[in-house]
Amino acid sequence: MQIQVNSSNQIQGNVRLNEWVSSILHSNLERYEDDLTRIEVHLRDDNGAKPGPHDKRCQMEARPKGHQPISVTHTATSLDQAVDGAASKLNHALEHFYGKLRSKRGALELSDPEA
Repeated sequence: MQIQVNSSNQIQGNVRLNEWVSSILHSNLERYEDDLTRIEVHLRDDNGAKPGPHDKRCQMEARPKGHQPISVTHTATSLDQAVDGAASKLNHALEHFYGKLRSKRGALELSDPEA
């Protein structure tokens, strides 16, 4: 699973930021590692230099093998909270997605008279 971190001008992207985001994603999404080709992370400060509540935005887009991308967004006061929140949302979205796939496969197996 490849992880690509993109940041806006207000958030300085560097190796340390990439490693930190990657470690959070690996710890939260480890069980999906073989099922995903890539995760793209976009970090932004919506207010730029102006301070404000919930102005840090983290969007994560997971690309399951053979399926459409799944995207989530979380905004928070700090970058840490935005990344943690988006990783949690992505975990829940992937649980839901793969749960639906399993239930569809189970329904297909039950309806197949040769199974």
